[in-house]
Parts: sequence; C-alpha cells; structure tokens
Amino acid sequence: MKKRPTILDVARQAGVSKSTVSLVLQNSTLVKETTRKDVATAIEELGYVYNRSAAGLRGATSGLIGLIINDLRNPFFTEFAASAQMMFASKGYSTVIANTDEDPEIQTQVIDSMIEHGVSAFVISPTYTGDKSAIDRIERAGIPTMQVLRQLDERTDLFPFASHNYASGGELATNHLIDLGCSNIAFVGGLEDRPITLERMSGYSKVMASNALAPRAFHGRPSRAYGREVALRIHEDHRDLQAAVCFSDLVALGMLSGFAEAGVQVGKDFRIVGFDDIEESSLVYPRLSSVRCDTGLFGKRAAEVMLAWIVDGKRPPDRKRYDVELIKRQSSLGLD
Repeated sequence: MKKRPTILDVARQAGVSKSTVSLVLQNSTLVKETTRKDVATAIEELGYVYNRSAAGLRGATSGLIGLIINDLRNPFFTEFAASAQMMFASKGYSTVIANTDEDPEIQTQVIDSMIEHGVSAFVISPTYTGDKSAIDRIERAGIPTMQVLRQLDERTDLFPFASHNYASGGELATNHLIDLGCSNIAFVGGLEDRPITLERMSGYSKVMASNALAPRAFHGRPSRAYGREVALRIHEDHRDLQAAVCFSDLVALGMLSGFAEAGVQVGKDFRIVGFDDIEESSLVYPRLSSVRCDTGLFGKRAAEVMLAWIVDGKRPPDRKRYDVELIKRQSSLGLD
C-alpha cells in the first residue's frame, strides 16, 4: 500500500512552506487566495487528508483503530466487535466503533470522519454498496485496512479479507438433515443475490444437487420477524417441507417462535439448523442446532493480525477463512 501523503508532500507540490499549508488547513485569512488555490490543488492531486488528531497522536504510545460494523444490533456482529476491541485494548490501542446499520451513506460518513481523525488502521465488516469512493480514499490515505466477515472490495492485495468457511457450514448442516431422513429441505433467510447470502447458501445448494434433491429458498431480511413469517407460511402452504437450513440464528429463532405459535413441534415435526451459534442458541427451548463460527475467537484473531501488521509490518494473507463446526441440538435431533 502506498505511503500516506504528508503535509510536507503537499508543501512541495504547491511550492510553499509547511507553515503555509498549515495556515490554509486552518482557514487562516493570512494566506493569499491564489496560494490557497495552489494548496487546494496539491491536496486534491495527492489525496492528502487533513488529520485533526495527528498532533495528539505523534509520539503517543498507542494509536486509534477504526472498527466499522454493518449491524451491531445482531449479536453475531456485537460479539465480534467486543472481542476485537478487547484485544486491541489489551495491547494499548483505543478503538472507535461505528455501526453503519447497513446504510452505505453512513458507512461513507464514518470512514471519512475516521480518516480525518487519524485512525492508525481500519477493520471493516462492510455494508454492501456500489460506491467504492470511501474505500478509494482509504487507499489514498495509506491506512492499513482489513475486510472481515463480508467482502466489499475485490482488491484483497490492498485490503485483505478474513471470514469463516461458510460454504463448509452449509454442507455440514444439509448433510446432517439428510442423515436424519429429511429430503425436502429449504434454505431460509438472507437477501436474494447478496454475496453473503450466496456464500452461506452455496454449501446447501451443493449438497442438495449431489443428492438429486430439489432446493427451495425463502429469501428475506435475516431477522426473527422474517423467520416467524416463513414458519407460519410453511405451516399453511408448504407442509411437504421437513427441515430448514437458516441463513442465521436470528432467522432460526424466529422460526422456532412461528412454529410454536402454529403448534408444530420443532425437532420432531420439522427440523431446523441455524448459522452462527450465538449464545441464545444454547439457551432457547428447544435448543437450536447451529453452525458454530466462534465469532469471539475470530474477533480476537482479526485484532491480532491487524496488530502484527501495524506494529511489526507483517501483512495478513490476501484471503483467510477459518473452519466452522456443526453443533447438534434439539431443533434437529429432537427432544431429549
């Protein structure tokens, strides 16, 4: 990644002194308008970003990490963020955490703000957007950046990507349900054609095809509300279905609620496997079978990898996927 342009680079490009550039950045009235325009042109050409916090960070023993999360309301991402933040804190780094709430405009705003305030690095679980301008500004600023859990930018040589082996998880879940005698198995949840949906669904699709079974998909926002809605719909209109692999535990938990409302006994009349294995999966009744991603450990590892990059210069691999495992509980196995 290119070196971040400095105020000295701007001064050389504009043919002025460093102090003059500083005055321009402070909107001083002491600078001539022509000089101000020369400095502005140099800033634009170099992609220089004014760092408000640079003076305070110079000589400090710790930096600031920008941690940007697409949905902190989801316990899966909350666990990741908390684990990463604690790991950074244990090494003397402060973390500023932003929730984008799946809003591309908010994502752009927080990236720009964090660049301006001088973050030492970014760890981003991005919301999907066709506008890559904010990511391009990170590149110009020369800030080490990791994409985690979701991939927004294909340039992993610039922005390394780390996640779980979701395809393997889908295979484990689907094979488990087939081994239990299910043949009519649906995939429930996830917005259609989103990369993360296709990724989590890929293992399910592969196993269904290899067993000459017809796939069935119910796509929608990965929420409890949608899971409940689909459970009620299956009970009313799709009683041939025997089981479901869910996009996430939130969807699966919603299905548990919907089937309970409809008088369907999960684990016997219908079998469910979730995805993520959030804490609530082992606490509900019936206890939820789920693909465990161990997001807490993943958060710790992501922070360790980033620290090795910014402290020791050890760059992460372009792509890294961590193994998952299937935790079998009552929602697929039946009641004890």
